[in-house]
Amino acid sequence: MPLRFFTDHCVPNVVIQTLRTAGHEVVILKEQISPDSDDPIVIAKAQELEAILVSLNGDFADIVTYPPSSYKGIIALQVKDHPEVIPQLMQRLMTYLSTHPDMSDYEGQLLVVEAHRIRIRR
Repeated sequence: MPLRFFTDHCVPNVVIQTLRTAGHEVVILKEQISPDSDDPIVIAKAQELEAILVSLNGDFADIVTYPPSSYKGIIALQVKDHPEVIPQLMQRLMTYLSTHPDMSDYEGQLLVVEAHRIRIRR
């Protein structure tokens, strides 16, 4: 069963294409709401779509503002102005997704994806 993702406006096409190539459903923010929507609107739309939010926006990695237990899942890609790490991030993420194929595996969790590791916050 494919996973369903909602990608924030800052997520590059290579990330979207990698997820789609792996057979996952990807809904793009600009197809649903305005690209300049505030973060609360973005996360609310992800919830409405019952999707895992994927973002490069570090705000979504703040567990005080966005407690993971309140959401279907958040994946925060840690690029930090170094787009050259995206292939490593995606390789790490795709390996993780292949071993955690169910939407329920992400509910209530924040995955902070870095080039050398994935940290999981609950």
